[in-house]
Amino acid sequence: MKDLILYADGASRGNPGNAGIGIIIYDNSEKVVKTVNKYIGKATNNVAEYNAFLTALEEAEKLGAKNIKIFIDSELVFKQYLGEYKINNESLKQILIRIREKVKSFLSVDVQHILREKNKEADKLANIAINTFESSLR
Repeated sequence: MKDLILYADGASRGNPGNAGIGIIIYDNSEKVVKTVNKYIGKATNNVAEYNAFLTALEEAEKLGAKNIKIFIDSELVFKQYLGEYKINNESLKQILIRIREKVKSFLSVDVQHILREKNKEADKLANIAINTFESSLR
């Protein structure tokens, strides 16, 4: 698979609270290639968003992608990735360093900011991860 389209989202219930990530990966014909929903522990929403972004890149690499387009709905993560917003949080800086390293694995990476309404499926997967974890506690 050379070209992939990814949607990534992170969610946190509480800030920090139980957090999860959701990712949907499509090929060029808009066929779903893979979905990911993963509980990541207690985290802030920003940490969850960053982890979703990083995990999406890792999954695309595993699938052998060369060119990717990734859609995220966090304006903060998007603007920090572009270098337009400063990052004060050290743990977010460390995740961004890993994201920048991972981006080098691809021939091209196009990161796009989208409205939350356009990222409902990835958000749904992130919430499924949290729901599954919370259900396991009952």
